[in-house]
Amino acid sequence: MKQEKLRNIAIIAHVDHGKTTLVDRLLYATGVFRENQQVSERVLDSNDQERERGITILAKNIAINYGDTKINVIDTPGHADFGGEVERVLKMADGALLIVDAFEGPMPQTRFVLRHALELGLKLIVVINKIDRPGARPHEVLDAVFELMLELNASDEQLDFPVVYSSAVSGYARYEPDDTDANDMIPLLDTILEHVPAPDVDPGGPLAVQVCTVDHSEYVGRIGIGRIYSGTIKRAEGVLVIKNTGTRYNAQVKQLFTFEALGRTETEQASAGDIVAVVGIDDADIGDMITSRDQPQELDPITVEEPTMAVVFQASTSPLVGREGSIVGSRQLGERLAREAESNISMRITALEGGAGTEVAGRGVLHLSVLMETMRREGFEFQVGRPRVLFRTDAQGKKTEPIEEATVDVPSEYAGKVIEVFGSAGGEMIDMSQREEHTHLVFRIPTRGTMGLRTRILNVTRGEGILFHRFSEYGVYRGTLQSRKSGSMIAMANEKSVAYALDTLQTRGTLFVGPGEDCYEGMIVGENAKEGDMVVNVAKAKQLTNMRSSSADKGIQLTPPVVYTLEEALEYIEDDELVEITPQSIRLRKRSLSAIDRRKENKK
Repeated sequence: MKQEKLRNIAIIAHVDHGKTTLVDRLLYATGVFRENQQVSERVLDSNDQERERGITILAKNIAINYGDTKINVIDTPGHADFGGEVERVLKMADGALLIVDAFEGPMPQTRFVLRHALELGLKLIVVINKIDRPGARPHEVLDAVFELMLELNASDEQLDFPVVYSSAVSGYARYEPDDTDANDMIPLLDTILEHVPAPDVDPGGPLAVQVCTVDHSEYVGRIGIGRIYSGTIKRAEGVLVIKNTGTRYNAQVKQLFTFEALGRTETEQASAGDIVAVVGIDDADIGDMITSRDQPQELDPITVEEPTMAVVFQASTSPLVGREGSIVGSRQLGERLAREAESNISMRITALEGGAGTEVAGRGVLHLSVLMETMRREGFEFQVGRPRVLFRTDAQGKKTEPIEEATVDVPSEYAGKVIEVFGSAGGEMIDMSQREEHTHLVFRIPTRGTMGLRTRILNVTRGEGILFHRFSEYGVYRGTLQSRKSGSMIAMANEKSVAYALDTLQTRGTLFVGPGEDCYEGMIVGENAKEGDMVVNVAKAKQLTNMRSSSADKGIQLTPPVVYTLEEALEYIEDDELVEITPQSIRLRKRSLSAIDRRKENKK
């Protein structure tokens, strides 16, 4: 039986191709917001970090009503580090809007999400977005999408996809890019109703709900969100929970929510085909089945993607500990990460023996740094080491490592330098094409080689290179890769930096601190232009005698210090270095603060 008054769609695309902005326009078009209502852009990016970074981190469910049809919309992340969110939530949908930038065309994450959508048999609607962008080439991009679908073995039915051209920023969708009569989103909404199939389900059958994503509340604990595949679920109903491991236990639905506009509405019951949030399953996890006790139903299990990178969190041992953060103890740090393990099932969090810290494993540097940034905003002060790649052993006993697919768009004059950078990082080029004055390069590269790669690409292309990379598979171990050539400038004492000393040091390398900053022994204050570390005195003041003019210091001109973001700092450090993270600062330091201790370790 088809639920004709219901549609479930996911919105998928590469990062920054306009998914969340398009959802904004659909909300306006269906009357969720009044025309004169003041609403911030990208309303679904409600998290502070999502707004600041301009990316979607967590998949979100909303519902809009068009005519007498309810459309459940799932906005998904576009960055590869959060690709696991996309894999799971696509199972709740019957169709998908594949959004592609009218200038950039299909990108690495486009291929990733499209492959999963095709495997699940979703009905696709291709939306060529940003058609008003300078240099837009909608017809060429449509051809590229068609070729990509052929490459991914799409069926004949999937290849017969409808196309809508849009500008989410300007708020219009059209059937043809040059159709100036269409100035609203109605063509897209009509296309969704016409081409996305209504859920074909059995409302009178035995209950079957599969949890596809997990939310967390301080008040009620875990909330399982999933689609009802058959039957009807009711509040206060007794249900059977079947976990991925095969474990079964009885539970009761304490609260039941459906999605309405931007929020959830509590309801007494919901029928097959709809998407619901269920409270009462204490340890709700991805893939869990909530089903009838009398006639248990089971679906294929959902596997959570394995992490590829790990980092160790430790309580800060810096001489400046406690000055900027209000939570500094190792016990509080461990408890906070344990709470994260409850709500964030895409991370693997393990307490290390002997109080050595807590290891957090995720899908990439961005995935890990989002957690670090959240914690520093909560007042935590801690230190982390260099992220390490998680190796595996295959069936033949050979060592394997995660391999990524990297895509670079650069002005053609810099293509040679980019290829050279990838070569030194263990990458191999698999495709090269020309796009007007730009060269499009595709590489396969070990995850280890991507550490610090973005900075190097920006340096050799003078800031004009655009790099994306995503996890592809585990491949043969590529051997030892070239590490950072330059050494570090290391402070020798616990003192404030002085302009006179920094003026001398800036000729020896690049500085990370400015005058008047608190420094301590073992803190990294700059990068040595040559190989090897250099211990420096950042507090050396000019000797004042009656033979010098008091105005002589006015001639000092300091180059502004390099300030690393959290991701850049994690990618920059070596194995014997740490990143100290506080609510106000990100500092680099050596593991061993004492120069004597470092010399002893080097002799071993």
